[in-house]
Amino acid sequence: MAMNVIGLIGWIATWFGLLYVLIVYLSQGFVFLFVLPLCYCVYRVLVQLRYFPTAFRMVRVLRTYPWQVLPGVPRGLDEHPEAEDAGIWVEIPNPTGHAKGVPLVFVKHHRAYWWMRRIGGPRTKPLLKAQLEPLWFAGDPRFLGVLAASAKGGDAPRRLHFLYQPSALSKTVPRREWEDASPADLERARHAGAVVLSTVQRCR
Repeated sequence: MAMNVIGLIGWIATWFGLLYVLIVYLSQGFVFLFVLPLCYCVYRVLVQLRYFPTAFRMVRVLRTYPWQVLPGVPRGLDEHPEAEDAGIWVEIPNPTGHAKGVPLVFVKHHRAYWWMRRIGGPRTKPLLKAQLEPLWFAGDPRFLGVLAASAKGGDAPRRLHFLYQPSALSKTVPRREWEDASPADLERARHAGAVVLSTVQRCR
């Protein structure tokens, strides 16, 4: 979050700085040289702003769920047959203890390139894959959560990424009923920011 705020301020300052140089020190003939840099600054500001809603969602999740350290998590770039969406996926253990894990997909690809390179395929370098061992996870994979890689030494999470089931957040996707989710699980997920079926709705 701190780096995002610094980046936001930096790109805004760069935009005004370029504009100041153009107006004060250069003639109109140099305008075409500044069009692309100024447009790129605007683009970067929008990218930085897009991160804030996601960061606040992460805060809600981390206030609700503790971190888990998960070695050997199945993951892939191909489509998972049981995932709610297509894309890069990781299979997180079901909190009920079922042998079958729950796939979570990187629904939004913003800031996902780092993960895509390391999840990779057969040709991905072992050194890159090793950076995802073990993975850190906070949340409930049936609804939403925060995924992270291990920092050097493996004693802290880094590269936090917000993941969610479309049925738990998207207004255009019907709510999914998880039969193994207890009322306490639903309340916890709701507190973390998910939109879930209430106990009454499930009974209907």
